[in-house]
Amino acid sequence: MTTVDQTRERAVAESLLGLSYETWAFGESIAFEALLEASHALGDRRYAAFAHGWMRSWATRAQPYRRLDCTAPGLAMVHAADLFDDGQLRTAAAQLADYLLTRPRIGGVFSTWDHAPLRQPWGPKQLGPREAVLLADPPAGVFVDCLHFDPPFFTALGAATGVERYWREGLAQAEGYISLLQTDAGLFDHFVLDGESGTFGPGWGRGQGWALLGLLDVVAAAERLPLDSETDDAIARVCDAAERLIRAMRGWQRADGHWPAVVTEPSAPTESSTAAFMAVGMRRALELGVIDAQERAGVAASAESARRAVMAALDPDGTLLDVSAAVWASTEPSHYVHAPRGFLVPWGQGPALLALKETAHAL
Repeated sequence: MTTVDQTRERAVAESLLGLSYETWAFGESIAFEALLEASHALGDRRYAAFAHGWMRSWATRAQPYRRLDCTAPGLAMVHAADLFDDGQLRTAAAQLADYLLTRPRIGGVFSTWDHAPLRQPWGPKQLGPREAVLLADPPAGVFVDCLHFDPPFFTALGAATGVERYWREGLAQAEGYISLLQTDAGLFDHFVLDGESGTFGPGWGRGQGWALLGLLDVVAAAERLPLDSETDDAIARVCDAAERLIRAMRGWQRADGHWPAVVTEPSAPTESSTAAFMAVGMRRALELGVIDAQERAGVAASAESARRAVMAALDPDGTLLDVSAAVWASTEPSHYVHAPRGFLVPWGQGPALLALKETAHAL
């Protein structure tokens, strides 16, 4: 890596130290994972120590749990506990997992809230009568963002501790998300609502990134699991889902390496975090052997194009430009096209940092 690239990577890492974290909230998981990796890449222990310190502080007062603790950076906790040989953090992670296993399910997948966080859509379109009723009293739901939380956390925790119920649940959760939210075209819709037919939020760009990294984190953790035919079949299905998602995303990638905010809407504005997620995810898929031999060169080219797009979208202070706000959720598809952009947030800076550390050569 050149000195210029190292300077950029360090600027993005420093920006993550200055963000506000809610302990825990959506989008923070990718930031803590990126900080752990940055310490190794840059030879600077401060980044991992920051992440470890934040998680260790949480561990001292983790209980009573709350529903939003499902957004905790569980995978990063498992890695930090190993890196720092922190038994207390490891115990706290297992206790959190035990709590998370008690939540109600929709189609086998843990629901996030008792009431989904629906909102009035951004943009000119208004909700129809049925959608207005759902907004007034939203049912529980399953959201693609959470594919980055539960499945990788449970699988990695099970691999690290040898506790079978954790890793089997991680694989089952990953397959549940695939069944509920992946379309025949390979992309993931944003969410389902309990008792409602169909899915909502088609083609949300950053949602594809959450899905891809979540699937691949499960595959990576599964390499340390005791293999049997049931486990092999589950891992194969997760790999297939990741490959189908990558194939679909390559078809919608723009010439400049970016994707629109809604990938199937070419006229939608660019949303830069999507390229960051995809640069990381495509590279990891190549490293994990998820991609068929005849597609590897094309995927490597797409990953490199996305990485260069991220580099071009960084300002001199290391902020990734054109990152959208937290989208929450809407039953109106155009909501995702009109999400406001221009935010300095963990779900932009975290994947940008990971994208910067990826090598530029094709595998």
